[in-house]
Amino acid sequence: MLTLDKFEEASEKVKEVTLETKLIYSDFLSDQTGNKVYLKPENMQFTGAYKVRGAYYKISTLTDEERAKGLITASAGNHAQGVAYAAKCYGCKAVIVMPTTTPLIKVNRTKSYAEVVLYGDVYDEACAKAYELAEKEGYTFIHPFDDLAVATGQGTIAMEIFKELPLVEYILVPIGGGGLATGVSTLAKLLNPKIKVIGVEPAGANCMQESFKNGKVTTLPSVNTIADGTAVKTPGSNIFPYIKKNLDDIITVEDDELIVAFLDMVENHKMIVENSGLLTVAALKHLGVKDKRVVSILSGGNMDVITMSSVVQQGLIFRDRIFTVSVLLPDKPGELAKVSQTLADVQGNVIKLEHNQFVTTNRSAAVELRITLQCFGTEHKEQIIAALEKKGYKPRIVRTMI
Repeated sequence: MLTLDKFEEASEKVKEVTLETKLIYSDFLSDQTGNKVYLKPENMQFTGAYKVRGAYYKISTLTDEERAKGLITASAGNHAQGVAYAAKCYGCKAVIVMPTTTPLIKVNRTKSYAEVVLYGDVYDEACAKAYELAEKEGYTFIHPFDDLAVATGQGTIAMEIFKELPLVEYILVPIGGGGLATGVSTLAKLLNPKIKVIGVEPAGANCMQESFKNGKVTTLPSVNTIADGTAVKTPGSNIFPYIKKNLDDIITVEDDELIVAFLDMVENHKMIVENSGLLTVAALKHLGVKDKRVVSILSGGNMDVITMSSVVQQGLIFRDRIFTVSVLLPDKPGELAKVSQTLADVQGNVIKLEHNQFVTTNRSAAVELRITLQCFGTEHKEQIIAALEKKGYKPRIVRTMI
């Protein structure tokens, strides 16, 4: 059972392994939403995510015999690192089963603390393998979310939020399997029954939302989201009653919204937050309230460089900071220079050029020039298009391929 005494105990215990993640007031997000928005930067933890809280507290509740057997868990990355690090602190052996789709940075960091087994495409398949190994080898299984002790450890985030911002009115919390949401919502309601706690899921992995609708734990047939840390098909059954009681609502966000949120966090807060951690940032515009004190929990920041690069590029495209335009022009000397001068006159910065002589059979009539440009945003993009049209070209926006 989740009680205030247990949360207080856990809050003291996790201080042994957590860094202080003080709330950050966001002028940018506050202006964007009309609320007073604060960020709880759990991406700044030593392991890059909040998960060490639940893992460490859970291991502290085990007997010496249970720890001596060795520990095993399944995770898409953040819980893996949490258990691996916590196990190292206790001097325990740990085996971590991770989906084969886990970002490389999470795999490598976990390997620095524990043995890693890669198995399955999603968390649920990795979890089944972990249970199999636990049965075979006698390991003690540490569930990433469907465990009340783990949820208690995660809920210590709410204790810290209330100590810093006693008058908080809304807390936004990411949902994968539901452990974090269980701990945060339960403790928040114990401290202030009037507070609103809103869960946020990817639209392509909304297992908790579907479970809410059906009134019981529901398994999705598949999941599809760039938020790998919350790509869960089945939420926890042990924690579901607590979430059903204490969570006020669930918001879902599309992957495209996470891409733009990543760019916002990098440019305005100079922070790297992984896609799952950005759920609560993307959800702010869906909240539907004004002049409220809102805390968005940034659950983690473990993102590999390749994913980061792709997300930044897509974010720039979505924000009209990079675009590609196609123009047709005669295949004769000087035509490219004319186009270049037109772009230079309106400060269009060329990133890439593609010259296709085979767009028609009559090269003297027309060849295609595809120009990928960097600009300052939508208004500047429209100025560039207008400048090309004024010079007699018929510019056509095409898909950007960088």
